[in-house]
Amino acid sequence: MSGATNAVAAPAKGKPAVAVTATRVEGLDQAEGIDCPRPRFSWQLDASVPNVKQTAYRIRVASSPQLLRKGKADLWDSGRQPSDRQLYIDYAGQPLASGTRYYYQIESQTTAGSAVSRVGNWLTGLMDRTEWRAQWIGGSFDSDVEAPKDRRTRINARYLRRDFSIAGRVRNAVLYISGLGMYEAYINGRKVGEQVLAPAPTDYRKTVLYNAFDVTSMLQKDNAIGVALGNGRYYTMQQKKKPYKITNFGYPKLRANIIIEFEDGTKKTISTDSKWKLNADGAIRSNNEYDGEIYDARKEFKGWATAGYDDKQWENA
Repeated sequence: MSGATNAVAAPAKGKPAVAVTATRVEGLDQAEGIDCPRPRFSWQLDASVPNVKQTAYRIRVASSPQLLRKGKADLWDSGRQPSDRQLYIDYAGQPLASGTRYYYQIESQTTAGSAVSRVGNWLTGLMDRTEWRAQWIGGSFDSDVEAPKDRRTRINARYLRRDFSIAGRVRNAVLYISGLGMYEAYINGRKVGEQVLAPAPTDYRKTVLYNAFDVTSMLQKDNAIGVALGNGRYYTMQQKKKPYKITNFGYPKLRANIIIEFEDGTKKTISTDSKWKLNADGAIRSNNEYDGEIYDARKEFKGWATAGYDDKQWENA
C-alpha cells in the first residue's frame, strides 16, 4: 500500500508567497499626532500559500523615506528579532521630537520566505504640555445675539478666525487643535480633516483631547484660519429634564497652534490668543447633541475662513 504524498501549494504566478500589509502605528493607518515617546508598531501577513508563520521580524525607522529605501535607519534598527509577534511592538530608538514626521519599514521572515512592507510614516504630536503656546479662547453669553428661551440648554455656535502671512518656502506645517466641546476647522476656505464631532468627549476634569493635522499643502503666502465652535458635551444640556445633574464645564473654548517649519530651519507659530476675532451671529443659531442644530443659511459668513475677510465688526475673543 503506497503512502500519501502532501505538497505545499505554489503561489499564484507573479505573486509573492507572502507580503507584509496593514502596517500600523498605535493601531492607526493615518497616524497623526502620536505623542507617546515609544509608539507601537503592528502589521499583518498576506500569504498566497497556506500555513505561513512568522519566524522573525526587523523594524527600521528613519528621518526620511530615502534613507529607508537605501537600507539605512538613522533613528532605530531593531535588528533581527526571532519572534512570531506582529502586534504592539515598542519603538526603542532615539528620542522623538514634537511635530515631526518619521518613516518606518517592517521586514518579516516567515516559513514561506521574507517580505518587506511599504514605507509607512507617522506624525508626532506635542510631546510635552509646555509646548502648547496657545491660550484657551472663546466667548460668554454676551456673545449670543439671539439666545433661545432656555439659555441653559442651547447657545449659538462661535465662529473664530485669524489672518496670517508667511514668507519663505514651507517644509512642514502642523495644526494642533482642541475645541471644547466640538470644532470644525478651515484653512483658506478648505475644511481641515474629514472627522466629525471632534474631538471625542471626555471627563474634562481629567482629560482634554486634541487632534493634529499636516496642513503643509493648504498654506500660501496670505492665509486665514477659521474655526466653528460648538457645544458638544462641554456646556451642560437640558438640565431641567434630567433626574440627575451633570457637570457644567463652561462655555465652548478653543486652543490651537499652527507650527510652521521653513526650508531654512526657522519656525513660526500661529497660536490662539486675544488677537483672534469672534462672532456668534452666524448660521448655526443653536447646537447640542440632544436638541440638534438650528441653522439659518441667511446668516452665513461668506468667505469668513479666507484671507482678507472683513472682520472689523467682530469682537475680540
